[in-house]
Amino acid sequence: MEEQPKENKPETTPEQPKLLEAVSGAPGGGKKRAAIIIFLLIASGLVLGASWWVMARIDISTDDAFIDGHVYQISARESGHVSEVYVDDNQFVHKGELLLSLDQSDFKTQIQNTAAAVKQAENDIASNYAKLDSANANVALVKSQLELAENNLERGAELYKRGIISKQDLDTLTTNRDVARAQLNDALENVRKAKADIGLMVRGGKDATVTQKQAELEQAKLNLSYTEVRAPADGYITRKSVEPGNNLSPGQPLMALVSLGDIWVTANYKESQLTHVHAGESVEFKVDAYPDRIFRGKVDSIMAGTGAAFSLLPPENATGNYVKVVQRIPVKIVIDPKSDPRHQLRVGMSVVPTIHTGQTVKGVLKSLIMFK
Repeated sequence: MEEQPKENKPETTPEQPKLLEAVSGAPGGGKKRAAIIIFLLIASGLVLGASWWVMARIDISTDDAFIDGHVYQISARESGHVSEVYVDDNQFVHKGELLLSLDQSDFKTQIQNTAAAVKQAENDIASNYAKLDSANANVALVKSQLELAENNLERGAELYKRGIISKQDLDTLTTNRDVARAQLNDALENVRKAKADIGLMVRGGKDATVTQKQAELEQAKLNLSYTEVRAPADGYITRKSVEPGNNLSPGQPLMALVSLGDIWVTANYKESQLTHVHAGESVEFKVDAYPDRIFRGKVDSIMAGTGAAFSLLPPENATGNYVKVVQRIPVKIVIDPKSDPRHQLRVGMSVVPTIHTGQTVKGVLKSLIMFK
């Protein structure tokens, strides 16, 4: 019989059992390693959590923040028919640039009418001055007639005592004197009436009619200027809702103008986050539209009340069951123009600002009761 070939078995050394035992794990070794790993994970989590907690009090952030700015609602001050619109949506305009114009025909006619009324008032005043001069001359005439009548009556009375004239003649002279007095009173009344027509009877009333008509003329000229609606500031036109041929009413919204030259961030921080926030502290923020860019600014001011306090329907905490809710206070953050040179930011964009309060780790730890 042929002899079967022997299998080649690896030779073992004295160190191999120990190595295999170490690899497979000695009794109880796996539990120890698991405990060590769990402990290291917990310790790392505690360290990371503590670091996050400390940094969250040094650099505070919120996602309840938006780009804010000046938005001008454009409307006409006079009613009228739109003759021309000179701008389109998203167009940039400069301050004072003409946006639209109304038909000026009615306004120019009104100016002509009021100008004619001013001339008529001036003519009326000139006529009233002439009447005053005539009334004053009549007063002088009547005074002389009264003086003559009084002298004739005085001489007639002497002649009547001496029996030269009759009682009838004396009565006639007395009547003439009374008539002259009545004529003088009537002449003086005409003078007062002429002065009243001019406006001399009250303080500051001289030529009041002319002044009134001149004011109406100036108002008509102002109304004509209101037919041209101009940009109140530099900015971009948005939400245009007017076209040539529309009939407008005063105050009707026509378009909006957004000024991007002076925008800011309104960040609604929790009241518990604002303990160490002060004006002038530096801020970094990210915008969802540009996730790879960091913009910079600084804290300008903190609103004098919470958002809920100035809402349309503020909470009535004195009625019903009270549930405490952490309030948010708007913080105004001005943007550094150097970080947005091309005005890429737009009003309403969502941002995540981070305020660097200037606190240190030591200061945060000292604020804890256990470290006091």
